[in-house]
Amino acid sequence: MRVTLFVQCLVDSLYPEVGEAMVALFNRLGISVRVPTNQTCCGQPAFNAGHRKAAGRAAKRFITIFEDAEVIVCPSGSCVAMVRHHYPELFANDQKWLGRAAEVGRKTFELSQYLVDVLGIDDVGACYPGKVTYHDSCHLLRGLGVAEQPRRLIRNIRRSELVEMNASDRCCGFGGTFAVNYPDISVAMVDEKISNIIASGADTVTGCDISCLMNIQGRLSRIGSPVKTLHLAQLLAG
Repeated sequence: MRVTLFVQCLVDSLYPEVGEAMVALFNRLGISVRVPTNQTCCGQPAFNAGHRKAAGRAAKRFITIFEDAEVIVCPSGSCVAMVRHHYPELFANDQKWLGRAAEVGRKTFELSQYLVDVLGIDDVGACYPGKVTYHDSCHLLRGLGVAEQPRRLIRNIRRSELVEMNASDRCCGFGGTFAVNYPDISVAMVDEKISNIIASGADTVTGCDISCLMNIQGRLSRIGSPVKTLHLAQLLAG
């Protein structure tokens, strides 16, 4: 079996350790990994900002690079939702690209979704000592319907205890350009999220979208909290 990694932009530029953790995880599972070095953004930032032509150009590049893959796995629910749900919107009036987009979308999965739903694995042999709480990112939960899969994986990590926070499905306040355009609202939302994280008693907060974790991590560091933030891939590679 061979997977092709779709490395989300923030992972590529700011958190390469998440991509490295995915490679280590798949190596442990005996699954070969391919990482196209010419991959770029899936087009989500442009799409969310209303720049459909720019998003379409990025989408065509993505499709061209990844359409020969057996299966595509990404450490980001929001990027997978973009490929699965919004590429068909971009090419609704272009049958040639619509068909190619649909085919790529069918074989693109978020990491926990692929492990649990496709491979049928909920124990990857990981070990992480501590109490872990899980943040449900918006696109992953609402766009892809992924909620239980990461929790099943966390529950099977040796020496780790999953403790649920209150309102785990509430937005962290990032939302891409939302945090830039509405900083006061964003801070209020992430402060509520952090209060729930701290109240859970967890020493580590995890999730499947590094963008959310980056926002949470930034605010935790500003208030001097010792709570750590780790992407699910990093926990599973431990």
